[in-house]
Amino acid sequence: MKRTLQSIFFTAILIAILAPALKAQNSDKPKAFGIAFHGYVKNDFFYDTRQNVAAREGHLLLWPSAPNLDVNGDDINAHGNFNFLAIQTRLKGVITGPDALGAKTSGVIEGEFFGHTNADINCFRLRHAIIKFDWEKSHLMTGQFWHPMFIIECFPGTVSFNTGMGYAPFSRNPQLKYSFTTGGLKISATAYGERDFSSRNMAGAASPDYIRNSETPGVNLHVNYGTKNKDAGTALNTGFAVNYHTMLPSMTTTAGYITNQMVNSMSGLAYVNAKFSGIQVKLAGTYCENPTGMMMPGGYGILDTINLTTQEVSYIPTRCATGWVDISTTGPKWQFGVFAGYNQNLGTAQDVLVTPGGLGTNIEHLYRVSPRVNFKTGKIQIGAEVEYTVAAYGDGTYDAKGIPLNPEEVANIRFITGIYYHF
Repeated sequence: MKRTLQSIFFTAILIAILAPALKAQNSDKPKAFGIAFHGYVKNDFFYDTRQNVAAREGHLLLWPSAPNLDVNGDDINAHGNFNFLAIQTRLKGVITGPDALGAKTSGVIEGEFFGHTNADINCFRLRHAIIKFDWEKSHLMTGQFWHPMFIIECFPGTVSFNTGMGYAPFSRNPQLKYSFTTGGLKISATAYGERDFSSRNMAGAASPDYIRNSETPGVNLHVNYGTKNKDAGTALNTGFAVNYHTMLPSMTTTAGYITNQMVNSMSGLAYVNAKFSGIQVKLAGTYCENPTGMMMPGGYGILDTINLTTQEVSYIPTRCATGWVDISTTGPKWQFGVFAGYNQNLGTAQDVLVTPGGLGTNIEHLYRVSPRVNFKTGKIQIGAEVEYTVAAYGDGTYDAKGIPLNPEEVANIRFITGIYYHF
C-alpha cells in the first residue's frame, strides 16, 4: 500500500512538471510574454609584471602605478603579482511582453558577481536594467545602460575586462534615451545621471552627488549610420557623438559660504567599424573634458578666485585626446586580433591657479598594445592576451595649464587567459 501511494505521489508530481511543456508543444499560439536567460561562466587567470591602478583585486586594470621609491631609491611598485578570479560570471534576462502605447515592449536585466568595491567582491551587482518601447521608427529606452559615449556599435574586442579603458569611454549610467531610425540612419538623444561610475573631485573622491547637485543631467547626441551586405559578408558602421556634462564639486567654499560654481565639460568622438571578408577593423578618436566619470584620466583645476572674502573660485576642466584601433579576424573558430590605443593629456584651455586633480592627472601620456587570440568550440570560448601598457608620469611639477613636466614612462605587461562557458 505504501509503495502504491508513493507511485501515485511521484506520478502526480511528474504530470505537474510536464503538463506545461506538453501544453506548450500542443498549442499553436506563441507565448505572449516571458523571460529568456543568457550569460556565461568565466574564469580569468592573469599575471602582471608591475603593481597597477586597478579595481576588484586587479581584475579591472587601468594603467601602471606611479613609481614609489624606498629608502634606497628602488621602485616598490616594480613588483609583479597574479590572480585567479571568476567574478565576471554573468547572468542576463531578456524580457518580452505585450504591446503598450502602440509600441512593442521589451526589457533586459543583467548582472554579474563583480561587486561594487573590493569589500563586496563576489557579490551580485546590477549592470543593465532597461525598459524599451519600439515604434516603427521611434524608440524609447529608460533605465541603466551603457553611457552614450560607450559606442555599442564600435568598441574594442579585448580579452581583458577593461575593454580599452583609458582610451575609449567606459561607464554605465541611469538614463532616458530617445532614438529615431530611417533606413540605415539612427539619431539618438540621451539624458543621463551617474551611479556606479561617478565623476571625481580634485581630491579624487568619486560621488554621484556632484552631477545631481548641479541640477542638470548630462546630455548626449549620437548620429550613427550602418549598412551591410550579407552575401558579401561586409558591413560598415560609422558615426559621431557630442556630450555635455556639468558637476557641482561643492555647495560651500572653504570659508563656509554657499557657492554654485560648476565644472562644465564638452566631449566628442567619431568612429568607424568596417567588416570585410574575414577581417574587421574598428577605430575611434575622442576629445574629452573632465572624463573621470567615463573612467579616463583627467579632472579639473581652479581657474580664478571670484571673491577673496568668501573664497569662491571658478573651475576649468582638463582635456585629453585619445585614439584607438582594433583589428581582428572573423573566423568561426579561431580569431586573432590586436588593440592599440593612445591618450595625450592636453591640460586646461587656460592657465590655472591650482594644479588640476581628479584621476590620473599626473600622467602626461598613456598607451597600450594588446595582441590576442580567441578559440571557440560549441559553448566554450578560450581567449589569451598579452597587454602592454605604458604610463608617463611627471616629476611632480606642472606647466601653467596643468600638464605634468619631465615625464618618465613605466610599463606593465599583463598575461591573461579567459575561459568562458556560454549559455
